[in-house]
Amino acid sequence: MSIIPSFFGGRRDPFAMDIWDPFNFNDFSFSTSLSVPRPQFSNETAAFVNARIDWKETPEAHIFKADLPGLKKEEVKVEVEEGRVVQISGERSKENEEKNDQWHRIERSSGKFLRRFRLPENAKMDQVKAAMENGVLTVTVPKEEVKKPEVKAIEIST
Repeated sequence: MSIIPSFFGGRRDPFAMDIWDPFNFNDFSFSTSLSVPRPQFSNETAAFVNARIDWKETPEAHIFKADLPGLKKEEVKVEVEEGRVVQISGERSKENEEKNDQWHRIERSSGKFLRRFRLPENAKMDQVKAAMENGVLTVTVPKEEVKKPEVKAIEIST
């Protein structure tokens, strides 16, 4: 259990486990309660659940970059759900142990991870693309073009 008060309504990471909607200000219910682990995830999963993901918005697209070292693209899943939700998930398996192996240290995490992001109205959910290179997953969600308001000049009569 964390001894640092949570500023995200009891959640340690506003992106982890739940859908985080940056456009919903109710997600930022400032609380002084201490963070507690979520019971629906096992300890094994919790070790890897905090896959680090950056989300940036450009004029053309929403771009997600996830560091997933050691994972193959077959071990990662990118899904689009109704309600403009992008879900990135995967699993890193534990290494096989041999009877004669003597481990001195285990620091690399294994288990499942799942991250979900709700996108704004301007996301083209039918054109999502994903690529993986050198352990970095890049998910690109194009945006609708912002239509410039049509301006019509009105002649002023005398």
